[in-house]
Amino acid sequence: MTGTDAVGATYPASEDAARRGPSPNRFRFPTALLLTCAALGVAGAVVLAPANWLSTLLTVGPASFLGMGLAGLWLLPSVIALRLLRRPLVGLLVALIAGLVMVPFSGYGFSSVLTNLWWAAFTELPFLFVLWRYWGTWLHYVGAVAAGIVYPISAWAWFDLGSTGIAYQALFFAVTIVSCVGATALGILLADRLHRAGVGRRR
Repeated sequence: MTGTDAVGATYPASEDAARRGPSPNRFRFPTALLLTCAALGVAGAVVLAPANWLSTLLTVGPASFLGMGLAGLWLLPSVIALRLLRRPLVGLLVALIAGLVMVPFSGYGFSSVLTNLWWAAFTELPFLFVLWRYWGTWLHYVGAVAAGIVYPISAWAWFDLGSTGIAYQALFFAVTIVSCVGATALGILLADRLHRAGVGRRR
C-alpha cells in the first residue's frame, strides 16, 4: 500500500504514517540521520558562503533591497532537512552545521552560526506549534512568510529604512518575502527529489 503527501509524492503507507503521525522515537537522532544532516549542512555552507559575500555587496548603497533577493537562501538547508527527514529540530541542526562550516569563510566569524540559527528558527517554529505531529507543505510557507516579514523589521535600523519612502520600504519587504517563499519552494522540490532517489528513507 502507498500514501500520498501534500505535493503528490508517493510513500509506502507505513512510512507515510511515520511522517505524519506522532512517533515515540521522533526525538532520536540515529547515526544515519546525523550523517544526512551533516551532508546537508556542508552543502548548505557551500551555497551560503558565496551568497553571504554577494549579499553584503548588494546591500551596500541605495539599492540595498537587491541583497534581499538572496535572503531566502538562508532558509534553504533547513527547509530541505525538515521536508526530507521530517524529524524535530533537524532544521536547526543543519543550520548549526552549515554555520560552523562557514566560520572560516564568511568574514563574520561565529556570528555566521547565530545568523543561520536565526533563519532556521522560522523553518522550525511552525512545526513546533503542532509539536512536529503534522508535516503539511503549507507550514513550510508559513515559516517563509514569517521570516520575510520579521527580517526587514528586525533590520530596520541597520538598513535605515525609516529614512526611505513608503514605496522603497514596501519593495524591501516584498523582495524579502518573495525570496523566502521562492527558496522554500525550491527546498521542497529538492527534498522531494532526494526522497524519490532514496535519500532519507526510513528502513
